[in-house]
Amino acid sequence: MIEICFATNNKHKIEEVQAALGNQFRLISLDEINCKEELPETQDTLEGNALQKANYVFQNYATPCFADDTGLEVSALNNAPGVYSARYAGPQRNSDDNIELLLSNLLAHKNRSAQFRTVIALVGLTPDPSLFEGVVKGIITPERHGSHGFGYDPVFMPEGRQHTFAQMDLVQKNTLSHRGLAVKKLASFLKNYKP
Repeated sequence: MIEICFATNNKHKIEEVQAALGNQFRLISLDEINCKEELPETQDTLEGNALQKANYVFQNYATPCFADDTGLEVSALNNAPGVYSARYAGPQRNSDDNIELLLSNLLAHKNRSAQFRTVIALVGLTPDPSLFEGVVKGIITPERHGSHGFGYDPVFMPEGRQHTFAQMDLVQKNTLSHRGLAVKKLASFLKNYKP
């Protein structure tokens, strides 16, 4: 069985991805390889950040690794907050502040179309890194709805749905989420992987 580090300590995320991968691979957390430091995220694209984190783990801990980065891209705001989604309203990384700023920046705009985008970078299994992308298009609602999820979920309504991500249960959200789509691509790549 091949061990791959998923650059996170979020047990829920690890279980979710492990379920998609089946039993040819065993996912291990940053804790399990004794990586305690904050991973660098200084790039100005989602791809850059995901690669930077995965490369850091591979180079410093000699373990194949994948890392993800996710951003909300709002058309009327030139795809902001994008790579700065978590710290849109400042370094405190507060979801309520981020949502307030987003809604206030959209007040003057009729176009509320947006997309959530996740990029996963896999490093150390093949000579070149591999990238997997998941995108969900939707709109930003004028006010918050729902209490599930996190981040911008209360104001993001996926295309063709009548509810925000925060009004859906986890199973529902995962069937159409950006991270779920990127993970499916990663899983299909890994299932065909021959060492």
